[in-house]
Amino acid sequence: MPLLINGERIDLARPTGDMIRAYPYLEEKAKLLRSQPARIVEPKGLLYVQQREFAVTTPKDGSVSILGSDDATTCHIVVLRHTGSGATCLTHCDGSDTEAEVSLIMSSVKSFSNTTGYGRLEVHLVGGFNDDRQLSQKLTNQLLRAFDVQPDDVHLVTFCVTELNDREEKDIHFPIIYGIAVNVKTAEIFPATFPEKGPDEDLRSAHVLTGASLTNIYDATKEQLHIGPYFWRPFPHVDFWLEQDDKQILQNLSTSPLAEPPHFVSHIRSTLTFLKEHPFPSRSLFPDRKPRIYKKNEEGLWEQVCSDKI
Repeated sequence: MPLLINGERIDLARPTGDMIRAYPYLEEKAKLLRSQPARIVEPKGLLYVQQREFAVTTPKDGSVSILGSDDATTCHIVVLRHTGSGATCLTHCDGSDTEAEVSLIMSSVKSFSNTTGYGRLEVHLVGGFNDDRQLSQKLTNQLLRAFDVQPDDVHLVTFCVTELNDREEKDIHFPIIYGIAVNVKTAEIFPATFPEKGPDEDLRSAHVLTGASLTNIYDATKEQLHIGPYFWRPFPHVDFWLEQDDKQILQNLSTSPLAEPPHFVSHIRSTLTFLKEHPFPSRSLFPDRKPRIYKKNEEGLWEQVCSDKI
């Protein structure tokens, strides 16, 4: 079944610019989202999703009320929600395996939803900009096609991507929105930044930098965050990369060097240092082959729990 706008099937043979002109309300909604200042989302009740991760939960969740992600330049942040059950998924896609990723998040949301009952599946796409290599446009097209070939009707509700999320300054293009959050209880979606991106920020980033596929990090039935077990081989030339100056790291380890947020290089250095310290995670991080498990404590913050207490 197809990807729909206002109940009509989208003609994906047409350029996205034609689609935007055919459905002006999409542009209006994107304009409204872009006009909102980014809110600072504190850690209480937050589940932060990194690149190539996803999490799904429902309004019944007593621990997590906000799903969020940021630092998206050419990447897109996808929110998929079933309006009947309220089951909501947020993922941060980079184009590594888009069709498989969309199938995965579709099945995850449907597992919490009785699709024979009332409600519908709605998707919100945010991120990207008019980058020189057109990686954002390529990812936008991949996502539209991937949702269009799903067996269920999916309704495109928010489309704030690529040219609709672009600003220009001194002939250099930047995204307007780098991050969003979704309130699982109210379904509100808004631009956001996150002072805390944990737990295990470096470990999770290392997993991505070593070629991870999309990973589900949350068990909503137990209200537990699961990190790992992750395994990788020693990162090639890690000492060489750590010796490079900021410009070299930006040019070689970013898809969009001129548009990255200011903390990009320090984040990459921190991840590379982590990879140097843990060349064999099976020995130093996951000797028992079990995930690190976290639950929210009474203050609404993540706290690691021992496996024998699960």
